[in-house]
Amino acid sequence: MNFEVLTYGNPMAATQLVQMVDDHDMGFLENEVALIRELSGGQDFGLQAVRVENWNRDLSPWAAPAVFGNEDFCGGAQDTLAFLLQHAVSAEAEPGVKTFLGGYSLAGLFALWAGYQTDRFDGIAAASPSIWFPGFVDYMRGNEMKPGKVYLSLGDREERTRNPVMAQVGNAIRQGYDVLQASGIESVLEWNKGNHFKDADLRTAKAFAWLMKQ
Repeated sequence: MNFEVLTYGNPMAATQLVQMVDDHDMGFLENEVALIRELSGGQDFGLQAVRVENWNRDLSPWAAPAVFGNEDFCGGAQDTLAFLLQHAVSAEAEPGVKTFLGGYSLAGLFALWAGYQTDRFDGIAAASPSIWFPGFVDYMRGNEMKPGKVYLSLGDREERTRNPVMAQVGNAIRQGYDVLQASGIESVLEWNKGNHFKDADLRTAKAFAWLMKQ
């Protein structure tokens, strides 16, 4: 596994954001950073974008068959999280510094999963997460979310797909939100206009900004 960490904003700010990205995400990160600044009311922050080498391998919490194309999910999230905690996030929280982990699509699912693994993050920003991932909502029911704040969102057309696995995303995110609420986690589920491929930068910015304003 090879990871590249790119830093945006102020690395010394009291708010630090961590986001898993791929080459596609890199094209709109600067705009996302500007949107976060605007939506958070001009707050100072740093963003560490961690570019993954293989999306399906590096961000999936466990192995699962492919749901589109022919590339299976390989369950490499544990190694990815170990890298984050060693290289992108200090092992212990520094006084006065808040660290939020977030992402879009499978990176949003990874962020949710990571919240069940470690208390190192103060909040989770899961924008249009791949919460349809086989077995994930059951995993949420059986485990404890460690950060106290979780943002969820979904496009209002995302569940309208012919793919039978991905079509479960609407039901899954509603159930996942109910699990968080029942667990006493400060959480929100926001519905955006459009399908999965619309406004990824804006949706991710809204997710981080919500955490920053709580």
